[in-house]
Amino acid sequence: MTTILIADDDAQIRDVLRIALGQAGFTVTEVADGRACLDACAKAMPDLIVLDIGMPEMDGLEVCRQIRRDSNVPILFLTAQGDEIDRVVGLELGADDYVSKPFSPREVVARIRAILKRGGLAGMPDTAMKRGLLTIDPEQHKCSVNGTAVTLTAREMELIATLMKRPDHVMPRPQLVDTVYGTNIHVSDRTMDSHLRNLRAKLAEAGCNDAIETVHGVGVRMGPCSGA
Repeated sequence: MTTILIADDDAQIRDVLRIALGQAGFTVTEVADGRACLDACAKAMPDLIVLDIGMPEMDGLEVCRQIRRDSNVPILFLTAQGDEIDRVVGLELGADDYVSKPFSPREVVARIRAILKRGGLAGMPDTAMKRGLLTIDPEQHKCSVNGTAVTLTAREMELIATLMKRPDHVMPRPQLVDTVYGTNIHVSDRTMDSHLRNLRAKLAEAGCNDAIETVHGVGVRMGPCSGA
């Protein structure tokens, strides 16, 4: 059964989420601070973490930073309403999505299901895709540049896989957002920009500086992935 770890210092929020996620069929574990979250991940890695940013002992941003050193477990941030800086920083650190407080428990459940579905990459081809130096295998969640492994989050894998399916096609941003996030979830341009920036940076660090091209006023497409 899918296990969700809730990390939030507000007991009422944990109760609300535990009930909603339990009714949705998930197994739930919970902790009240950042260090306890890291301990829980080390003992038994959950399938997804719901992570509050403002927590004692260690804030959610630092927890995310440490988790991303060696794990791609999906992370859904809980952020204060209107706190855009924390949301953007969280996405740049590798979070998959965020929900602002106060939130609807049904929305949280829907976003968790969407993240997990993307992580499973249902409907993606079961063979690797290659372009220039870049190779990805969505089914096995593997990405490499000229043989060097690149660690991607579920969201980043979905983004690159979506573009790789039609590498020479310029995909308008609204279409890319709908494909990756679903048509019923509002996503700001900043959110998409953060994921694309993270993806470009990871691929560039591995030796592929031209993996994704922006066609101004139109959208984005795959570059030649030549490493030039």
